[in-house]
This record gives sequence, C-alpha cells and structure tokens, in this order.
Amino acid sequence: MKKVLALVLTLALVLGATSALAEGVIYGIYKAGDQTWFIDEGAAAKAAAEAAGYTFVYADAKMSPEEYLKIIDTAIADKAVGIVTCIPDQTLSQAVVDKLAEAKIPVVAADDALQSADGTKLVPWVGINAYVIGEANGAWVAEYAKANNLVTDPECALLLMTMDTVSSCVPRIEGEYDKFTELCPEFDTSKIYRADYDGTTEKGNIAASAVLTAHPEIKKWLVTGANEEGTIGALRALESAGLDANACVVGLGAYMAKDEWKKEGPNAMKASAYFSAELVGRGSVEVLLKLVAGEEVPMETAVDAIVVTPETYKEVMGPAAE
Repeated sequence: MKKVLALVLTLALVLGATSALAEGVIYGIYKAGDQTWFIDEGAAAKAAAEAAGYTFVYADAKMSPEEYLKIIDTAIADKAVGIVTCIPDQTLSQAVVDKLAEAKIPVVAADDALQSADGTKLVPWVGINAYVIGEANGAWVAEYAKANNLVTDPECALLLMTMDTVSSCVPRIEGEYDKFTELCPEFDTSKIYRADYDGTTEKGNIAASAVLTAHPEIKKWLVTGANEEGTIGALRALESAGLDANACVVGLGAYMAKDEWKKEGPNAMKASAYFSAELVGRGSVEVLLKLVAGEEVPMETAVDAIVVTPETYKEVMGPAAE
C-alpha cells in the first residue's frame, strides 16, 4: 500500500512539474490600452493565449515611451514566454528588439511595426492591410462626392486626419488620397487639407478644429483619416462649428462609428472601414506561439476590411456591432 501511495505521489509530482513547464506568461503591451481597439484586440489575444495554456498580461503603455520601456523590463523580469506589442514610439524599435533578443524572448508587433530607421520590419508583424483599406475609404468618399454633386462644388473640401509619425498609418492616408483623386479627377486638390494628430480623439478634435477655423469658406466637409479616434474627433469639431449637417465623415475601424449610428437623428458619420481587432489580436498570438515553438513565420500578416454604413454595420460586424 505504501509503495502504491509513493508511486501515486511521484506521478503527481512529475505531472505537476510537466504542467508548470508547459505554462508561462505572455505579455500584450499596447501603446494606448484604454482605446476600444486595443481593449478588443487584447481580449482576443488573451483568449488565444489562455486557450494554449498560457497566462496573459494586458499592459497599457499610456502612449508613454518611458512607461512602455518599464513594462518591457517587467516582462523580462517576469521571464515572459513571449510578447505581442504595439509600440508608442517606433524610433525605440531597435533598442526594444535588441533587449528582448538578449533576454531570448520572442516578440510579435501588432498594428505598428517594430522597424529600423529605413522602415524594414525587425520582427514579424500582424495588422491591417493599410493601403488597401485606405483605398476602400477613398473610393467610398469619392462615390459620395459624385452622388451629391460635390466634386466641383467651391464650398466643398476634403480633410484627411493624418498620423505621419506612425508607419502603419501613412499608407492608409496614401490609399485614401490616391483612390479619391483617381475617381474624382476634377476635384481641386488644393482643397485637400491635412490635420496631423497623435491617434487620440482629443488631439484629432483639436487638429480638425484648427483646419475648420482656418477655412471658413468651406461649408461642406468630406473627412476620413488614419484611425477611428481621429475621425470621431473631427466629427465633434464639425458639430461644434455647426458644420455637421452638410458633412460626410468616414471612419477607420467602425468600433466607434457603431455607437454614433445608435443615436437618434441624422449623423455626419456616414460610413467606416470595418476590420476586426479580434483577428489582429488572435493572429498576433498565433504567430507568437509558432515562434515559441521554433517554427518559421511570415514577416507580415495583414487583415482586410469592408466599408460599413448605418444600414449594413449590424449584419457585417455581427456581435462586434453591439
């Protein structure tokens, strides 16, 4: 009986040790962890990590490079199995990649690439198909302008909400501009304005307000941009200026546009390019787990989008529309 008990205890210890070795912690470090996009992305990453037997730590860098580096150090001290991350300042990419390589911790960039000064990706990246999604928005705005006789209207202008310091955002604007001007060749390009911001709704509002104030001759604004927060900021600026009734705003993400469409009455938010934060979050962890297993992975994994409107968003977005 004692021998049997000893054998059972030994097996329990072995199984326990094996289980402990199989487990570990994965960090998800996001530049703006209080934004809806990153909350949804992090939730999907957490679910994927936990399904594979890992603990997931969601960390908010609060758009602060200093806070971000502190979290990286914490993840290293915690002996993280791997990290998925959206960095708040891409000029830190090489330093972060070197630090994690020294600690032998694999990393996958989500949304914004970890890249060299010339734009070369340093680690695998998972995000949206930026230029193509920009083209989709540009096409939608162009068709709206044509349908509403705005292409040659002297009171109409296009406002692009830009994030020129973020590599993943630049192609979005390029796609929007290229497709819009392709489809509306008669549109006066001197009336295509840009307002640069940091990705937040507040700064988007401030940047857009400055452009609106500088151009009182424009009464009919077409607006699109680099992310949903920026276009919502512009929408609030249009409302404050009393210009929203004749405006057309097209978002990028639809995770905030859906709430605009739940309000009563007309809304200047006419459409938004929907792409799934869940696909990016889950995909980033799936790529990371392959790295942890020593497998080869692609350097780029991109998610496409579809433009949704108040009439179509519930059907297209499903549970994400709630």
